[in-house]
Amino acid sequence: MRRTSVGIERYIDKYILLYIGILGVISCVFIYSSTKVFTQYSGSFVTKQMIFYVIGFTFMTGIAFLKMEHLKKIDWYFYALIVLLLIGLIFAPESIAKPVNEAKAWYQIKWLGSFQPSEFLKVAFVLVVAKLIESHHEKTDNQTFLSDCLLLGKIAAVTIPPILLVYQQPDTGMIMLYAALLIPMLYFSAISKKILISFALIPVTILIAIIIAYFQFPHFYSEQLVGQLSPHQISRINGWLHPFEHEDSAYQTRQGILAIGSGEVTGKGVLGNNVYVPEKHTDFIFATIAEELGFIGGALVILLYFLLIYRFLLIIVRANSTFAYAAGAGIIGLFAFQICQNIGMTMGLLPVTGVTLPFLSYGGSSLLSNFMLIGIMLAFIKIDYEETDVLQ
Repeated sequence: MRRTSVGIERYIDKYILLYIGILGVISCVFIYSSTKVFTQYSGSFVTKQMIFYVIGFTFMTGIAFLKMEHLKKIDWYFYALIVLLLIGLIFAPESIAKPVNEAKAWYQIKWLGSFQPSEFLKVAFVLVVAKLIESHHEKTDNQTFLSDCLLLGKIAAVTIPPILLVYQQPDTGMIMLYAALLIPMLYFSAISKKILISFALIPVTILIAIIIAYFQFPHFYSEQLVGQLSPHQISRINGWLHPFEHEDSAYQTRQGILAIGSGEVTGKGVLGNNVYVPEKHTDFIFATIAEELGFIGGALVILLYFLLIYRFLLIIVRANSTFAYAAGAGIIGLFAFQICQNIGMTMGLLPVTGVTLPFLSYGGSSLLSNFMLIGIMLAFIKIDYEETDVLQ
């Protein structure tokens, strides 16, 4: 049966709305549970999270109704704005940009809380890098080694400077997210895989050297490598690698493991969490969910994320645009990595990096930037109402 009416479904995937809506309910319930049981938290986190969800949904819907041509027109303006905000953090007084855990990464906004420009740099990278990839291929008739290197140079020129600004804050967790976003975009940019492998060998070689130094040259590792990091970063690394030797730095990880394990199969019930975990309503919200809903609840949350990413893949499969392919690959890679990293660190499998769990953790900047990314993804939906729609 053919469809002749044109409505909001042309721009909004109802399943994506459903999954995000469920995640929103889960977020508010367990933010409330995390802050209600342990009364050291002050402020109405749930109310603010609801406000951020409303604002984020508005952003997402507005972006979804934009055409790709409109996205391409605003990319550099948005990129320039975020870079200027990152530079501003360097010179901003502590009255409006107070360091948190030795990182100067937030602007303090009265009534709303903190604003983190580095979160929105993800959105800027998606737009600008995808536009660079598309423009390069439109202007290049024959792909050569030099043309591929030129494209890599362009991407490096627009991504490395702001990444260095984020690194000096310091915020290594956010840099990991940028890498998770940019690597898939490069892979689907049609750049020769030989060139990409050659560049990939550099970080792989460095990683192997660090592992060898850790086991074979512990003094050099601790003094010359780890010693160059900030005390906060050193604490997190030691807490991950030696959780029982560094009780203070590994406290959050150990408590997260205890909370998740104590939930067993079915959990303790909503508001039944009794294991204290620092930042349980933000970075470690999965620990609350697993503690109260058990293995079943945690598995259902992971399933929701899987279904959400699956919808993203369906959208990209239908897209007939280099810009959409590149941007979509970056968004999917970013969300997949962020979900794995956050859940992995709450279970002690990965180091604690301060990476939030998308749409569940409390935090305005993270939530709004993620909504904007989904808005971009929804903007790629092109439905021919006279044909069978693969999204249905």
